[in-house]
Amino acid sequence: MQIRNFDQLMKEARKRGPKVVAIAAAHEREILLAAADAEQLGLAECILVGNRATIETIAPENGVDLQRMEIFDEADPKVCANKVMELVSLGHAQIAMKGKVETADFLRAALNKEYGIRTGTLFTHVGAFDIPGMERLIFISDAGVVVAPDLDQKVEIVRNAIGVARVLGVKLPRVAILAATEIVNPKIPATLDAASLSKMADRGQIANGLVDGPLALDSAISAESVAVKGIHSQVAGYADILIPPDIEAGNVLAKAITYFAKGRMAGVVVGGRCPLIVASRSDPHEAKLISMALGVLLSDSARLPKSAQTSEV
Repeated sequence: MQIRNFDQLMKEARKRGPKVVAIAAAHEREILLAAADAEQLGLAECILVGNRATIETIAPENGVDLQRMEIFDEADPKVCANKVMELVSLGHAQIAMKGKVETADFLRAALNKEYGIRTGTLFTHVGAFDIPGMERLIFISDAGVVVAPDLDQKVEIVRNAIGVARVLGVKLPRVAILAATEIVNPKIPATLDAASLSKMADRGQIANGLVDGPLALDSAISAESVAVKGIHSQVAGYADILIPPDIEAGNVLAKAITYFAKGRMAGVVVGGRCPLIVASRSDPHEAKLISMALGVLLSDSARLPKSAQTSEV
């Protein structure tokens, strides 16, 4: 079954749970509220790695019951991140989650060879969006990890995004490689990469999805725009996955969806032995909870795509 909205995503994740989630620097209100909700819903069993005194102060003030949660007392966020990866490497947790720690420090811990989280696949961020008026989830990648991807890295970004969409039931994801125009223009490098990715997919170098580009955003998601422009494509107008040219474009697009269109986002970094949840510090606990649900669905790492590329923070 294709998961088309977050209600369906949460329902399916609860069937797969509970999974053990280790949270780095868990001494933060919204993180603790998300952890409490995840425990109550049977979604997750949470291990809190953070400042115990702060956790035990915040929890009762916000009605969070810590009785079932294991706590590792550690004040330094960087040490917390490393401890979480150690717990995953030892098999004590299946999902790693970022709390009050910088994303770069969290991912740097995941890339530490000592813990074996890294698999050789590029780490990429995949965001799933439940947008009012859309009849399906929209996936965006990469809006959070790879800053200025080259063509090889874009191949891995596309493959990872396809893998996530397929886990959520999209049998043959439609992938739109975004640019400012549908015309391949040597003066706009993003259009050259888009054309290359499209042709690579045609020749089987990118499997399990339909890939087309360059496509402007309206051409990717609006059948009306496609008709007006006279574009002939299996992807245009019906894209499931949007691939922006770089992290800046992706981040602006993601935040525009959440703040202007009132869409909801769940985000996970994939490419490692386990899902890495890196919700924004400004996200409310409901957003962190739905990201945990997405992590639960992706927690079987064998179902995620593999490649021979290196990772980048």
